[in-house]
Amino acid sequence: MSINQQLTDYISFFIAEKGITNVFQLSGGMIAQLIDKIAQNSQTKVHSLFHEQSCAFAVSAYGRIHKTPSIAFATSGPGATNLLTGIGDCYFDSVPAIFITGQVNTHELKGGRAVRQLGFQETDIVSMAKPVTKYAVQLDEYSDFIEIFERAYQIAVSGRPGPVLLDIPMNVQRANITTGIFLEPDSYSWPEIDINEVVSAISVAKKPIIWAGNGIHTGSAENLFGRFVELTKIPFVTSLHAIDILPESVYKTGMIGSYGNRWANLCVKECDLILFLGTRIDIRQTGANLSIFKNKKLIHVDIEEGEMNNRLNVDISIHSGVHNFLAKFIDECNQHFDFSDWLHDIENFRLAHPVVKELSVGKTEINPHNFFKLLSETSPGNRIYTVDVGSHQMWCAQSLKFQSGDRFLTSGGMGAMGFSLPAAIGAAVSTDNQVVVIAGDGSFQINLQELQYISKNNLNIKIIIVNNNSLGMIRQFQDSYLEGRYFGTKWGYSTPDFCAVSEAYGIPSRIIRSQDEISSALDWLCAGNTPKFLEVEISSGINVYPKIAFGQTMDKMEPDFKPRDMEGT
Repeated sequence: MSINQQLTDYISFFIAEKGITNVFQLSGGMIAQLIDKIAQNSQTKVHSLFHEQSCAFAVSAYGRIHKTPSIAFATSGPGATNLLTGIGDCYFDSVPAIFITGQVNTHELKGGRAVRQLGFQETDIVSMAKPVTKYAVQLDEYSDFIEIFERAYQIAVSGRPGPVLLDIPMNVQRANITTGIFLEPDSYSWPEIDINEVVSAISVAKKPIIWAGNGIHTGSAENLFGRFVELTKIPFVTSLHAIDILPESVYKTGMIGSYGNRWANLCVKECDLILFLGTRIDIRQTGANLSIFKNKKLIHVDIEEGEMNNRLNVDISIHSGVHNFLAKFIDECNQHFDFSDWLHDIENFRLAHPVVKELSVGKTEINPHNFFKLLSETSPGNRIYTVDVGSHQMWCAQSLKFQSGDRFLTSGGMGAMGFSLPAAIGAAVSTDNQVVVIAGDGSFQINLQELQYISKNNLNIKIIIVNNNSLGMIRQFQDSYLEGRYFGTKWGYSTPDFCAVSEAYGIPSRIIRSQDEISSALDWLCAGNTPKFLEVEISSGINVYPKIAFGQTMDKMEPDFKPRDMEGT
């Protein structure tokens, strides 16, 4: 690129040069000139959504799927602050993403003046975003623009991925680029890994498990992980973000955690060695009571050194990207492993605790576990599930069966309701995969305006709303700890006619209320490549089970065991 061009020209070039083909925005005065320039570049598709939070969630989905960043643009003030939830979602779930906000002219910035605001919509978004970004900076006329953009991109994708934010005043957007340097990509040098120590630990174990986390996805190590499992013959349990790591097999044991599969949590109790791969081992995975981890050999591999010995003190800490660790292990290990007896025990655990028997429903009522099991059986493979936050999130995570290429995207660390619909847009516009939205009646109402974009662009998105006419997960909490006082979850809460809403946006809809309607409804929903909407009506009293009884060890789950304390998370 030649010098002496305006910054808007360079940004348009930068987007195309990085292979970013899709960006997301909600128009505003302080980004209008920037979007105008980008939209003229035929290599870039600008998607205009209806809320900045939606733009951020679309970027989050794009980054999870492609392992490279897309960009969300927003104007200053409310536009910028509306991005923050989605920025936090990318930060906590390690998603590479770039956020660019417009800002008032530099002469309108309050600077050190003792005023709240000088320019209209002036907002210090950089200070707000710094705690949930890897890098956040406001540009000025003297910035080295090329260096800043290159650095921001590298920071977003390197190490543990995450979001970056660039705040650009309007007059700076028109500034000329007269100098600049291109940076070479950072190279990571990990400490030397002693594979022999890990091999020796596995060799003497009788009942080892792998605890697979999101770092396998963020490190692009899915294929290596599959080879590692075949080599070691070790069964693996997963965190919520890793439930789609591999298709179903004898080694894939289930999801652990607060709402994990009962048999998977039992495996943690019974095992004698755990290899943690790319996971921060947070309280939602382990429960609050950690005594179950005593007298087990614990090995932790993670890209972020600060996660080591954080909640659990482990025997072997390996500071490394998961990809690097797995590649070295596969290359150097020549040991033969056989854990067939342990795999047989695990299968017995599974058979003793079928997930469809965890919920008590009427004879003709829809059992969510059964519904999601049947849904996954309709998958053609390479399906992308974008899943919101709430009871439905845990039912489907406990029940879905994944085929090759299927993905499961949800807001984990942030736990943001409203994620699923805009995330589906980010997935659908950048892949040819069938995308299935799974949302609850509460979460769906947060960003339902994006139905307009889906309808207008005839996207291949199938939408499922599990409607229990309540905020079910919090209603369950109120039953457990607040004597059934349903403030805000049933009392004062209501839902619209969702099918009428869908039809108003021009999307065909259907509603089912009984078990015998599921098969035909799923056939209808999944057929074709156009958007459709299915409402699944269930009882408001169905709880999310199994669930760790808070204060108990993770193998003791409700409803068989009772909590010892009020939940702290």
